[in-house]
Amino acid sequence: MAGMCYAQDGEVRGVIPDDLLEDDHVREELGVNEFTAPSISKLFDTLQTLMPLPLVEVQRDYGERMPLDRADLSIELGFLIADGFLIVQAGQMDKVEKMAADLTRYGKALGAGDRINRHAASLLESAKKQDVEQLKKELAATQKDVEIELVTLRDADLAHLISLGGWIRALEVATVAVDNQFSPERASKVMREDIADYYTESVAGLEPRISERPNYLEMRDLLSGLRSEMVIPKDSEATPEKVKAIREQAAKLVELALQRKE
Repeated sequence: MAGMCYAQDGEVRGVIPDDLLEDDHVREELGVNEFTAPSISKLFDTLQTLMPLPLVEVQRDYGERMPLDRADLSIELGFLIADGFLIVQAGQMDKVEKMAADLTRYGKALGAGDRINRHAASLLESAKKQDVEQLKKELAATQKDVEIELVTLRDADLAHLISLGGWIRALEVATVAVDNQFSPERASKVMREDIADYYTESVAGLEPRISERPNYLEMRDLLSGLRSEMVIPKDSEATPEKVKAIREQAAKLVELALQRKE
């Protein structure tokens, strides 16, 4: 059963799709609360069905200067974790060291440096062993451990921004992959109106100092439009034109998400 997630004012934030919940959240009976966010690892499961991934085409350089705002740090950390899955998926083990260093820098800035340091060391060790599955586990655990740290700081919004950053990055990669090599079956993997719907509500549930920033207001409108674009009528199929339109919207979401507070 999909679970409700709540904003800080107690209002329902949205329904997290079943396949985006980590199993151990359920096993430990943590339930779905204001701190539970969709797993970036689960988001990237879909990308395995969309190979080959356009890694060169979607490559990003975030620069050496980190943002000062914690919301910006969080959403960019989500992008970095997502990029970790891309690197691993492509077998680019030579890039793991820089990725681990970037995760450590961002984690430290958010106050979760000790937790991420442990995973960074394991990422490097797993890369040396060419252990792809362990690398994926460590990346998933990195998101979760930062989320746990944010629970202690009572900052649910940042946990949701990490997840949002991961999804936007995954959507960007997926839409480029499908647009480059279209088929209705591949396109169906992108048409997840339930996920777009969840993140629309998630952004709306952020505290006003974040949700009322111009780029977040525009993101919410874009997400709402995406939700409608992704609905495929019964007995119909996605078209190349629809995928191209969603790809353009995903690129705009990336641009907005990476706009730092001045």
